[in-house]
Amino acid sequence: MAGPYPPGRRWLRFGLALLFVGAGALHFIQPETFLRIVPPALPAPRLLVLLSGAAEVAGGLGLLLPATRRWAAWGLLALLVAVFPANVYMVGLADALHIPAWVLWARLPLQPLLMWAVWRVR
Repeated sequence: MAGPYPPGRRWLRFGLALLFVGAGALHFIQPETFLRIVPPALPAPRLLVLLSGAAEVAGGLGLLLPATRRWAAWGLLALLVAVFPANVYMVGLADALHIPAWVLWARLPLQPLLMWAVWRVR
């Protein structure tokens, strides 16, 4: 027997872990990319970028361990809610970012989908 979870859910968990760890690492490798999308009303943009990157890495790794999976999922859900304003702000920067606005609009509904996936693997 492979374990208490269906194979599809295990793959989803591994995929989410890879996604969050990879995205979180990018906050440290290319912080300028993320600094551009921090809404100007928020204080300490560099600190926020680094903290959100660390939270993504920790949450992604936490999904892999049964002992930390629930806490990691709750943390990632909170993070996804917290960064949603940056995703909305990013839509207004489409021209400056050289990304078609429709791509950024299409990205917004992915946030609830990610939240559902994280909830599913908790």
